[in-house]
Amino acid sequence: MRSHDISRWMFRLADEREAWQKGFDDSSWRGVTAPHDWSVELDFSPEASSGTGYLPGGIGWYRAHVPLSQVRAGGEKHLRLVLHGAYKNADVWANGYHLGSRPSGHATFSFDLTEIASYAPDDDLVLAVRIEHVELSDSRWFNGAGLTRRVEIQAVDTVRLGDRGTDVLTLAADGDQASVRIVQQLVSELGQDLAVHVRHELRSLADGETHIHESDIALRDGEAVVDVTTEVARPHLWSDTDPQLYRLTTTLSWPTAEGEVTSAAGDAVVGLRTFAFDPDHGFSINGEPRKLRGVCLHVDAGTLGVAVPAAVWLRRLLALKEIGCNAVRMAHNPHAPELYTLCDVLGLYVIDEAFDEWESPKNKWWQGHNVYPPRHEGYASVFPEWHERDLVAMVDAHRHHPSIIAWSIGNEIDYPNDPYASKLFDEMTGNNDKNKPPAERIYDPNRPDMRRLTTIARRLAAITRRADPSRPVTLAAAFPELSSRTGLLETVDLIGYNYKEHLYAEDHQRFPDAPLVGSENGHGYGQWRAVLDNEYVAGQFLWTGIDYLGEAHGWPIHGSGAGLLTLAGFPKPTAALRQSWWSGEPVAQIVTRPVPPAGDRRSFWSNPVSRSWGSATEPVEVLCFANGDEVSLACGDEQIPLSWDAEGGYWTAVVQPRPEPLVLTCQRDGATVTDRLVAGGAPARMDAMAWQPPASAGARCEEVGLVTDPITQIECRLLDADGGPAQGEVEVSVEVEGGELLGLENGDLADNTPYRSSSRSTLDGRLVVFVRGAAVVTLLAAGLPSTRVECVP
Repeated sequence: MRSHDISRWMFRLADEREAWQKGFDDSSWRGVTAPHDWSVELDFSPEASSGTGYLPGGIGWYRAHVPLSQVRAGGEKHLRLVLHGAYKNADVWANGYHLGSRPSGHATFSFDLTEIASYAPDDDLVLAVRIEHVELSDSRWFNGAGLTRRVEIQAVDTVRLGDRGTDVLTLAADGDQASVRIVQQLVSELGQDLAVHVRHELRSLADGETHIHESDIALRDGEAVVDVTTEVARPHLWSDTDPQLYRLTTTLSWPTAEGEVTSAAGDAVVGLRTFAFDPDHGFSINGEPRKLRGVCLHVDAGTLGVAVPAAVWLRRLLALKEIGCNAVRMAHNPHAPELYTLCDVLGLYVIDEAFDEWESPKNKWWQGHNVYPPRHEGYASVFPEWHERDLVAMVDAHRHHPSIIAWSIGNEIDYPNDPYASKLFDEMTGNNDKNKPPAERIYDPNRPDMRRLTTIARRLAAITRRADPSRPVTLAAAFPELSSRTGLLETVDLIGYNYKEHLYAEDHQRFPDAPLVGSENGHGYGQWRAVLDNEYVAGQFLWTGIDYLGEAHGWPIHGSGAGLLTLAGFPKPTAALRQSWWSGEPVAQIVTRPVPPAGDRRSFWSNPVSRSWGSATEPVEVLCFANGDEVSLACGDEQIPLSWDAEGGYWTAVVQPRPEPLVLTCQRDGATVTDRLVAGGAPARMDAMAWQPPASAGARCEEVGLVTDPITQIECRLLDADGGPAQGEVEVSVEVEGGELLGLENGDLADNTPYRSSSRSTLDGRLVVFVRGAAVVTLLAAGLPSTRVECVP
């Protein structure tokens, strides 16, 4: 099989009703590179929806001109157009023939081009895609608009692997041998019974050692299933700490009147591993116990919208790995294919998730969080017709990834009164009930009955198990107090609790055979101790790993600040606190905050923290995030006594601001790390450098053939006259010679400067600039020397 990416498109943000025709004149349209999100090219507007980040949608058309001779360069006879996601309501044409549509913006879908291409009057294959995103309150978060994921044409032979992909199951494994099962679908258009020779080559990317298995398959009526088991000696097993991968190459051979034909039919990167969720011992990988230190992730990257290049995800995931993260929950829909590959490469366990709502819509906040009345647009309107196809599409597209350890069929679909209700409660508090009217929190018999959820869940779980019986089915329960009594949780193999740690002990006794995981959790130390102190809890998934657009609490805030990283991909000060709990490496970081009033130990998470003294002249509370055997804080020759905050999970002291630096020292297992807090001066210069991944990570991405855009990410930091972190912000303007400026992001969720602008203020003295292609970038700020960065992607 050969794949031809369709990256260059002509685009118009308007409803050009005749643009489906092959001969339509699109010469005046704007050229764009897909993946493309047009929403972030528009202005933030309070007239749009707070839930989706105050960014507009609309109707847009894309047209691509593809040389058929280039697509057919290998002589293959069968062509297939594959779209890995288009948000949303996509209609697709090829040379004026309507191929079909897809309401979901997250599903991978495809169309057969073989016959249509045979009618082509010339070499120009014209693809046209109409995308309609006019319901701006269709989600509880931002999903963008456009050809937001990769588009490709696959060229294959008449006898080929089917569209369901390849499944590689590790039946058993240890250091000496792995028993591996390979399952594939074969299809043929020759119109006759056929004997096909199948050759599987499994090559280790670590050392090149190759295992070959050959078999003969009889095709009847044009179809057959390859289902073979083979033994691999001395396997390199995949895990979060050692993510070893293999390349599986499938070659097919069959006889014809002209002689034997051999075709390279498939190429997939896979991993060999066994894993288990045990009701008493939690999660294990290859027989070794492991706590899931996870985060939930949404699909956007601020200024880039949801058209996020793989290199940008790589930078973000490496930052999360540095904190100690080893797992990701895809919230709350399938994500771009490159993200799953990166999780394979880096060693991140994945819970893949299909839906945030089922047949009845949830409340969509469009004037601020919990501001009534809500709207009820969204996926629920198409769920009855499309849920099975979209669920199977997720499993088929992703099941070859070793990183995936569970399929989630729903997120918080059991939220009380949103929309389902039960007469088993008169009033019930959920996770986000603040400020809701009393009538929204009592039983209403006119609402859909919550018992209906059990019927739907049973159906979805059966669909998932048919598509992939090797992984557990789960869901993220918002209301397990009731769902555990309606039979809903009995439909899944792994029970996920959202923010209900206080139920763990009781429910472990009630359901001794049910594995349990925190599918969505707060950032507090108590939530982590609930995992650490209870062996039966498999792990937790923080809400969230990275800030994201949408779920905004009201203008001008356009996103959620729940992440460990900002939208710009910079770690927040609190990321070091998480690192001190999660990482095995020594950690030392100092932050400050105002001293709470006497007797008021307000939640750390609701207080502003800083990496400086700021303008404080009165004593401040110094928080020390450290995980050493010995932890000390000093200022010059003075040792400052520290107190351990058992509720917060950090060390504290009250200190008078001073010009001398504070120095935190952490010693752990013979290693020593330090952190210094200084009174930074005014900005004097800007340090800017092109981010580069560690050589090993870059090489591994190249090994697996990860499709990467020629993207440069320039990290900018303000420094004072002494070369230390500066205090204060500046407006940065960017000039680009030779490349394309994709955007600037500071992570400030209240900064509604249009994302298409070439200037933006720093936040906490930092900014990231995204540039496509070879370029020279000049950064300018009033009163500071200009800075030039050469981009060589």
